[in-house]
Amino acid sequence: MSIVQLKDVEDARKRIQAFAHKTPALTSSTLDGMVSEKLGVEAHLIFKCENFQKVGAFKFRGATNSIKSLLAEYEGTGKKPVVITHSSGNHAQALALAAREQGVICHVIMPNNAPSVKKAAVRGYGGVVTECEPTLQAREDTTAQVTEQLIAQDPNSVVEFISPYNDVRVIAGQGTLALEVLEQAEELGKPLDVLITPVGGGGMLSGCAVAVKGSKPTIRVIGAEPKGADDAYRSFYSKQFVPSVNPTTIADGLLTSLGSNTFPLILEYVDAIHTVSEQDIIRATKLVYERMKIVIEPSAAVPLAVALYSPEFAEWVKSIPARPGLNIGIVFSGGNADIVKLSKSFAQLETTTE
Repeated sequence: MSIVQLKDVEDARKRIQAFAHKTPALTSSTLDGMVSEKLGVEAHLIFKCENFQKVGAFKFRGATNSIKSLLAEYEGTGKKPVVITHSSGNHAQALALAAREQGVICHVIMPNNAPSVKKAAVRGYGGVVTECEPTLQAREDTTAQVTEQLIAQDPNSVVEFISPYNDVRVIAGQGTLALEVLEQAEELGKPLDVLITPVGGGGMLSGCAVAVKGSKPTIRVIGAEPKGADDAYRSFYSKQFVPSVNPTTIADGLLTSLGSNTFPLILEYVDAIHTVSEQDIIRATKLVYERMKIVIEPSAAVPLAVALYSPEFAEWVKSIPARPGLNIGIVFSGGNADIVKLSKSFAQLETTTE
């Protein structure tokens, strides 16, 4: 039996629905035409816009489900839960906000070289920030030290570590976006044939795959990953965990290795993982800005880049039974972009393509 099942995702949806946004599902006839030409089949794209989620990313779903689940677990025990994590990205902000909304104290261990704007954002959402050296070992050691200090200060506290992606409560929470987009696609008259999500640590991909295969088993679920950080791709096809070593990509939300919980779920429920180049990620990001007029971060553009530019995906599509049109769900995972850095990438792209 899988460690996360459809019922877990459905329960998570009930827990978080009063707190997380039901993000919109958008379409673009221009991008439909481009993908149709590439794939050689009439294609319709349905974009699940988690860039409009609280804190600007899907991470708020898993964070809220974790906090709500934790509170329910200790209700009536007299114990006072406190949460802690180590993160410099969207999870740090999401957990801090989710904790504040539920009246829970949140500690976040952040590397001392993290952008000051990110540290300020976590503090702004109510998180207590402790800085450490920018290594995984330092993060883990500092997390352990702060946890010991908190327990010593209040033996009645329960200090719970919430992983950005490897916690089953986080995985179930992220899967709620898939349940929403399945319904939204039906409402648009374009029931999904394929759902493509980015993959870094695998929390969103595994949660969405569990949700999709549990409710609509014939829908294909695809992971999208940068070639410069392709540990999930290599792990998936070798069936052996391959850690991420010195990953390099503009999609900085996808630098993490798969987790001990996410990897087995991906092996069980995901149909394929495809990779794309840095240039293709930047091209896809720029297209969204120009044609859809919305802000996404490069990590969010990776699924669209797969649909538009991956020869492997175009070949893989041929394995799908033919029917009128191909409806593809694309998850825009977040919108927390470094606009200055991104604008430079756009300028370089124009120079190399002239």
